[in-house]
Amino acid sequence: MPSATIKIYLPHGDPKRLRTGEISNWSGKAVAGPRTELDQLLKREEAANVGVYLLTGVDPLSGGPAVYIGEAESIQSRLRQHVDKDFWNHVVYFTSKDENLTKSHIRYLEGRLIELAKLAGRASLTNSQATTSKLPESDRADMEIFLEKIEQLLPALGVEVLVPIAAPPESKEEARLLFCEIGGLKASGHLTPNGIVVLAQSQAVPSLRPSAKDYPWVVNAREQLLKDGVLAPADGYLVFTKNHEFSSPSAAAAVIHGGTANGRTAWKDASGKTLKQLESV
Repeated sequence: MPSATIKIYLPHGDPKRLRTGEISNWSGKAVAGPRTELDQLLKREEAANVGVYLLTGVDPLSGGPAVYIGEAESIQSRLRQHVDKDFWNHVVYFTSKDENLTKSHIRYLEGRLIELAKLAGRASLTNSQATTSKLPESDRADMEIFLEKIEQLLPALGVEVLVPIAAPPESKEEARLLFCEIGGLKASGHLTPNGIVVLAQSQAVPSLRPSAKDYPWVVNAREQLLKDGVLAPADGYLVFTKNHEFSSPSAAAAVIHGGTANGRTAWKDASGKTLKQLESV
């Protein structure tokens, strides 16, 4: 993505409360905030406009992140219809300052946002179907640029549902392949801004170590990964069926080892240097 200057305004001075986001030389604008301030969000003049929105929260069944992506000719009216949905606790909506977005434009954006959220795989979609819209070639190009700005702005507002788990590494440190081995089993991965991605086909021990009983989060994490199909039984071990991002190298190593582990020493590069040694250079 091209470089960008992002301006985030905090009307109350609190980054967790209502905030707006803009990008230099972009006609779009974002308004975001917690569900507890929905009335304030809907009173803003931007809420009367055409736009797209994302409701984010927790899936009550899996306990993982969930998102609802929609479009509306009046953000204000549509969001009021979603108060009966229990899962969401945060909303962000996007409109255009020049009022050039049409119904066809927002239907196109909704479809593309749902497509990107599915590809990213960070959250379960509570609505996986979108209304489709055919646009002239020039309009599609304009909406793809608008979409690119949405992708840039969302993480700055604390919403990462569109960020691919297996995004291409963007720095030398992220691109370095790391390995975590135990008992003849081997996992590979690379660092990310959020932690570390363990790559598909990586191996993990089949059983928990006794020490895991003292750290329930390790047990729960493995059970959830097995339930979600991220980990699957193989021939004497567990295998990662797809790339999966962990919040830290230690969290990843603990799942792979079947018990608590120090990720700074468990992960090594191809030459055998530990992550701790690499970071001290």
